[in-house]
Amino acid sequence: MKRRDAVKTLSAGAAAFSISPLFADSTPNNDRPNFLFLFTDDQTFRSIGSLNNPAVKTPNIDRLVRKGVTFTHCFNQGSWSPAVCVCSRAMLNTGQSLYRSETGIGPRDGKPSVPLWGEVLGRAGYDTFMTGKWHNREASLERSFKTIGPHGGGMYPSRPPEGSSADPYTRPRPGNTWQPDDQSLTGHWRTQEDGSIVHSSEMWADAAIDFLGERPQSSQDRFFMYVAFHAPHDPRQAPKQFLDLYPVEDIEIPPNYMPEHPFDQGHHYLRDEVLAPFPRSEEAVKVHLQEYYAIISHADAQIGKILDALDASGQAENTVILFSADHGLAVGQHGLMGKQNQYDHSVRMPLILCGPGIEQDKRIDSMVYLPSLYPTTCEMAGITTPETVEFPSLLPLLNGQSETLHDEVFGSYMDFQRMIRTERFKLIQYPHNGEVQLFDLENDPWEEYDLAENPTFQKVRKDLETRLEKLQREIDDPLLEG
Repeated sequence: MKRRDAVKTLSAGAAAFSISPLFADSTPNNDRPNFLFLFTDDQTFRSIGSLNNPAVKTPNIDRLVRKGVTFTHCFNQGSWSPAVCVCSRAMLNTGQSLYRSETGIGPRDGKPSVPLWGEVLGRAGYDTFMTGKWHNREASLERSFKTIGPHGGGMYPSRPPEGSSADPYTRPRPGNTWQPDDQSLTGHWRTQEDGSIVHSSEMWADAAIDFLGERPQSSQDRFFMYVAFHAPHDPRQAPKQFLDLYPVEDIEIPPNYMPEHPFDQGHHYLRDEVLAPFPRSEEAVKVHLQEYYAIISHADAQIGKILDALDASGQAENTVILFSADHGLAVGQHGLMGKQNQYDHSVRMPLILCGPGIEQDKRIDSMVYLPSLYPTTCEMAGITTPETVEFPSLLPLLNGQSETLHDEVFGSYMDFQRMIRTERFKLIQYPHNGEVQLFDLENDPWEEYDLAENPTFQKVRKDLETRLEKLQREIDDPLLEG
């Protein structure tokens, strides 16, 4: 990653924020845009109907595609935890690269924290609001937002049906009667104080709509809304009418389907991976894809309600909408179910920006990282980006001043995987077992053909290995210290 020249240590960055003027190059409050950030969980890049997967019905995300700019190659930099979402959200809210974001997200071991995304916008006068999934400690949540709506942690586990040991795992299998539309099985189905049951996606959408409806029409403060869905994270539950959109017999198996990954990628039997039986049958993959697509479509319907409420509020013309996910998911590709891998289906996610001054129905194929949203909103609002933020703003791409921000992107998963990706090639190393993979993405976008031992590509492999080590040193990869 190309680090900002002005990046300082965590302690120096925090001190600089506390004493330096925030409005050195600020824009008057009434000329700033609002920001509505819509954030899903585990949504792979290839999951949007009008963009790249017509099998998935996403009419409201399609609205955003038509209204704005889609970054087709947005990446998560990796994870120092099996909970990849924690690390992705830490990077997003600190603006820091992978191995510095953990200390930046909140108090730990007495270390100082860096200025957080919502905190910076709030101190600049934004009316900041959050609802949904946080998963990065309560103290940092309280620092980040002035108004905190209903919210939750990493996931909502489902329970078996009464008198049964059946659950969402190792499905489908004989005797497992767990059903994603059974509202008695908790998980995404949340019981309210009045005894009614509502899906988590509806809870977060309703809270966002209430926030918009309760703001005075005369308010001069701009808002930053952070609406984080738990969908489509497992247990992948949705109402029956959404499941019915995807008959299992009509589900197509992805071309990179495998019954099992060819080697231990580091966490072969992690919780995410035991959602489907080993080996992965085509039937199992179809069932899980049905449920994955259904919960995405249900979340899309809730996004539509929020967009309609924004239109009704009179603020739509002055609101920049940001849509993305924390990372992707395998759901049967490469014999995997989870996101603890370096294939594009798991490290790439959708990213769409639309609103005033942003071109409509445009695609940008340059490689970007999700945490670039933090400095992008600061720049749009005329707010000085804290010096601790390492990721670059997307504005040079949006306004045509630049065609690329990164010549390569970095990926990591604990001590098990390291990855470098250019526009054409991807190299993945597995330090724990010595495995190496090389893919020609231009000719093999589904990453089916490993070229690591192909004599024709040895020069490419060596070059990428050298570049990967350079990236590791730039972001203080602890694996090199060992």
